[in-house]
Amino acid sequence: MPDTIFEDDICRRYGVGWLVAGVDEAGRGALAGPVTAAAVILPLGQPDQLALLSRVNDSKQLRAPVRVALAELVRAHALASSVAHVGAAEIDEMGIWAATKLAMKQAIAQLHPPPNFLLIDGPWQVASIPLPQQALVRGDSLSLSIAAASILAKVSRDQLMRELGEEYPLYGLAQHKGYGTAAHTAALAQHGPSPIHRHSFAPIRQTLV
Repeated sequence: MPDTIFEDDICRRYGVGWLVAGVDEAGRGALAGPVTAAAVILPLGQPDQLALLSRVNDSKQLRAPVRVALAELVRAHALASSVAHVGAAEIDEMGIWAATKLAMKQAIAQLHPPPNFLLIDGPWQVASIPLPQQALVRGDSLSLSIAAASILAKVSRDQLMRELGEEYPLYGLAQHKGYGTAAHTAALAQHGPSPIHRHSFAPIRQTLV
């Protein structure tokens, strides 16, 4: 289970008043819909509040109903949390890596109070943000702050994909959330891509040739 070892070490090095934000994304590999980022600042100096989040884990390790329930707990007990989406058209324009970093930057900018330090899931940092940061590969299984962000990003994006599924009912988006399942690929072959598909991604681009 993730814990606050990294967060506690940051506070020891920089000061107990520092606010550490965990940052994660969802949807980077999907064929449709946005890439979504979330940022969460946990109440590190409040053990009673942290105890309420003891079941928070990497979102990929949780069943959907558990994720939804934990997302509500995170929103209720975090010092600050936020979510940002960058849509398919922007992904096509700037590329998925730049779009992912943009979503992270937007989520971080929405945090109130603002963080002093970032813990980011994955191998990269967000160079355009002038804050000290640490990249953590598999951070959603190591850092409680990143795990909390992974849950918010996943739950928020899943809800948005269900809504988009009602707007674009031919693709079964509510079931696969835009990922390249066999059912989704078959729907694309039959109907072609919609405006919320990522036309620059190879499986979509090949249908447009």
